[in-house]
Amino acid sequence: MAESSVSLDTTSRNAVELIGICKTFPGGVHANKNITLRIREGEVHGLLGENGAGKTTLMNILYGLLTKDAGRIIIKGEEVELQSPQDAIVRGVGMVHQHFKLIPPLTVAENVVLGLEPILVSTKMESHLGGWSVKSVGVLSQILPVDLSAAEKRIVAIAEENGMNIDPKSKVMDLSVGQQQRVEVIKTLYRAADILILDEPTSVLTPQEVDELFVTLSKFKEQGKTIVLITHKLREPMILCDRISVLRDGELVGTVNREDTSPEQLARMMVGRSVSFTVEKPPKEPGSKVLSVTDLVVYNAQGLVAVKGVSFDVHEGEILGIAGVEGNGQTELVEGIVGLRKPKNGQVLVNGKDLTGKSPRKVRNAGVSHIPEDRHKKGLVLPFTIQENLVLGRHADVPFATGPRRMLLNLQESRRVSKDLVQTYSIKVSDVSSSAQTLSGGNQQKVVVARELAAQPKLLIAAQPTRGLDVGATEFIHQVLVGMRNAGLGVLLVSAELDEIVNLSDRIAVMFGGKIVAIRKPSDTTVEELGLLMAGHEVAGGSDER
Repeated sequence: MAESSVSLDTTSRNAVELIGICKTFPGGVHANKNITLRIREGEVHGLLGENGAGKTTLMNILYGLLTKDAGRIIIKGEEVELQSPQDAIVRGVGMVHQHFKLIPPLTVAENVVLGLEPILVSTKMESHLGGWSVKSVGVLSQILPVDLSAAEKRIVAIAEENGMNIDPKSKVMDLSVGQQQRVEVIKTLYRAADILILDEPTSVLTPQEVDELFVTLSKFKEQGKTIVLITHKLREPMILCDRISVLRDGELVGTVNREDTSPEQLARMMVGRSVSFTVEKPPKEPGSKVLSVTDLVVYNAQGLVAVKGVSFDVHEGEILGIAGVEGNGQTELVEGIVGLRKPKNGQVLVNGKDLTGKSPRKVRNAGVSHIPEDRHKKGLVLPFTIQENLVLGRHADVPFATGPRRMLLNLQESRRVSKDLVQTYSIKVSDVSSSAQTLSGGNQQKVVVARELAAQPKLLIAAQPTRGLDVGATEFIHQVLVGMRNAGLGVLLVSAELDEIVNLSDRIAVMFGGKIVAIRKPSDTTVEELGLLMAGHEVAGGSDER
């Protein structure tokens, strides 16, 4: 039963009607349970819910990536049976996925026209598809060449029309995450989509890129496009959406008008209980140094200096937050500490032990746990099972290793521990033997966090630990981090979420241009001052370094 709902306006034409949609995956996971959802033409409709609530599954059904078990799909008044994304595309539905579907070595233009290669694009023809409908692709596939030059011109025009800036000749591998997302958006517009589904569009963006995305979405709305915004965050729907539908455990809880709701009510609808947006952090006197970084210099993958002589300490019983716009050396700093990148100069001490340039295994064995910012590249082995991922890093140690010289894996023990972690961290999965790539992005992040915290480290280095997590899971992770701090552990927190840094940190170090430009206590600074420091502006006041 819906906790809160609004009556449907029958005078408004619906762009999409999903009626009684049901979907069950192998293993018995009921992702969608008899969901009925109507999305009006020209509105921004928020689809809100925790990780694993069924949001992406429902939209994948609308996009033709998944087939429904039951129910009806009506697009622009026509009831349809979608067998593939092509069926959705020809009806004007486009989708930008949370994890982008791009080929890094290809250029922007090549990625955009991928799947439309047979069409001869001409600026003289009536439409941006060269006068041909998308349905014609199969027929023309053997006879028409690709006119990349015309495609590039059209891509530039689409970008300019929608407040985006992109070079169609650039290779995707050379673009930032935010620019890659723009490529995905342009792909949908290139295919004449007027119903756009955006899956967690802000989960990997910097605050500046989020603001740019908001501008783009506002332009979409002005053009009369229908937008479905899948998100677990509360800020986006409260700013952008006309109406917001909330899913929980595969069911529709309710649909509300933005002006009739609040973040607190939405959070309660999402998780079924009240959620605290502040963290109780009792005063604590920091102990001895657990991490000492001195004059650290680290180069990036392009051979340029990314970390320029950085020095700081982390003490037992404190959280040191690293604030800064992404791309100012935070990634290389963390990698230089944990052994993923060898420093060119400087020193890293953990509890007095020199770990400078040591391997990740030696760093881990010294009591350091690491939550990496990119869960796919550095946090998980996606083809491995959830059970295997949850014991990675400890798999060669007792109790997970047994037999002569610990050469055998104790699968029974790893399964028992994995089940406990799945329950403790509310990881939504049918079986720990399932592949990690079958999980939603947020649940993948929970696997990484659970594994690293279960190692009972002396020092935790957490880079974007709540990226991709919903409000309930974020609240839980915040409580865990503060609990570790209260128990006397040292925590180095790197986050692009300034509110997260301010709420959790005992001290805040601001990075800009590969340097720490200031260290502040949260009580002695403001968000405005931190923002200026992050942008490279000098602010009077000096550092608060110990």
